[in-house]
Amino acid sequence: MSDRILVFPEEQIAARVRELGARARADYERILAPGEQLLAIGVLNGAFIFMADLVRAMGGLPVEVDFVRLSSYQDRDTSSSEVVMTKNIEKDIKGRHVLVVEDIADAGLTLDWLIEFLNKRGPASLRIAVVVDKLARRETRVPLDYVGFTLHDGFLIGYGLDFAERYRALPAIYELATR
Repeated sequence: MSDRILVFPEEQIAARVRELGARARADYERILAPGEQLLAIGVLNGAFIFMADLVRAMGGLPVEVDFVRLSSYQDRDTSSSEVVMTKNIEKDIKGRHVLVVEDIADAGLTLDWLIEFLNKRGPASLRIAVVVDKLARRETRVPLDYVGFTLHDGFLIGYGLDFAERYRALPAIYELATR
């Protein structure tokens, strides 16, 4: 494991996701009408592990899921200014409460693009959950409602985060020391 440095251990991630799930459940219980479901939209591929854990941590809140796939990295370690959508959402979000679940807020360009894209479709509310809010390269300010961890810098892998589609399955979050 000399190529990676532990940043957030598995137990710390699990505890934080439970806290975020409880907070999200309380928030949405106040605004969901009887019989209404929250729509959680996961950003593939990075958010799938966090999204599964977060939805379970919401303790039975009625949640429907959908996914979008976006890319601004194209196998690089820095974001480009171009966002490419390779999978659109399938659900109609007009008038629905939507929670976007993302792995990391880095430059902010991808999330900013997605927020604008979704807001044009008229959701009743739109909130954002991220595992990691990484501040060093932020170019665009984005509203983050549920943040697992805040970190200044470092290229992170594990818990869904990858480098060139590698390391996603690691149960903890590491900084990749060599690329």
